Amino acid sequence: MTSDGQDSFIHFQTKLEDASDIELVVIVPTFRRPDHLVKTLRTIVSQRPDVPLATIVVENDADGLAGAQAAKDFFSGHSFDSSVVVARRHGYAHACNAGLTAALELFPRIGLVAVIYDDEIAAPEWLDCLMAVQEAHDADIVGGPQLPVLGHPQEQKWKRHPVFAPPYHGSGPVPVLYSAGNVLITRRVLDGMPRPFLDPALNIVGIGDADFFDRCKAKGFSFAWAADAWVAESVPAHHTTASWTRARSLEKGAISTLMEHQRDATFSGRLKTLCKSLWLLASSLPVGLRLWRETGLAAASLHPLHVAIGRLTARIDADDTRDGNRDRD
Repeated sequence: MTSDGQDSFIHFQTKLEDASDIELVVIVPTFRRPDHLVKTLRTIVSQRPDVPLATIVVENDADGLAGAQAAKDFFSGHSFDSSVVVARRHGYAHACNAGLTAALELFPRIGLVAVIYDDEIAAPEWLDCLMAVQEAHDADIVGGPQLPVLGHPQEQKWKRHPVFAPPYHGSGPVPVLYSAGNVLITRRVLDGMPRPFLDPALNIVGIGDADFFDRCKAKGFSFAWAADAWVAESVPAHHTTASWTRARSLEKGAISTLMEHQRDATFSGRLKTLCKSLWLLASSLPVGLRLWRETGLAAASLHPLHVAIGRLTARIDADDTRDGNRDRD
């Protein structure tokens, strides 16, 4: 396999059906979360879509290989077309690129690729719901909700914080998507976008996938939202604090500014972004009070302020990104 040159290799592979028969591939990037990865894989093998399915796990810890071994052990006990690919270079962009490239190389006739993270559990009809919305609207890319799962009863209130809210609620066409943590991508997107798909220079969760979707939109590809195609995302305890939600709100604002600068780096474009940021700052008090009233969560009232500040500073904390991998426990 030549995906990403010599930056990735096949660690393990089962082959039950002819590769040319596979029409849908599920990609699971993983990094030092072997126990939860197995939980994720259980919900994938239970899916029964109407098309032949295969799964690719992309291990992003080439030194430890705990996820790769867990996936190998799991797949060895199931009759399921599967592969474990190891991405040697750390970072979310490298893992996703290795998975997407491997899917195209190993299964040349695929029409759809789904992506789910290793800290998520798929709904029983997750793939069916994504595919139904894609077919109904002839969408090029379909996303679904990532619903937070909190461990302690005292943490449940944080579900109401805006950082955990999905960007859309009803199913149907939407302007754009922001996260690749629960997404279905058609073959025409993979054939129409340049490689590497995610920009390695933006090797940070939130920026890399947002940039990819932004470039897809610029190419004319369409988006849709599948409200019933949810995945349940396990939220570690340290994410249910005022300090973490503040950092995430600041990051959300910074990402939006960086994306706007990517689209238009001219003086007038940057001035437009600045004006929007100042308007959000000015409106943060009434919007924050409304959020407090609607959620009953005092910390939610500061979300608009922190987003506005994040837009104005446009700083991403490299220490929090852990070399571009998703937040780890």
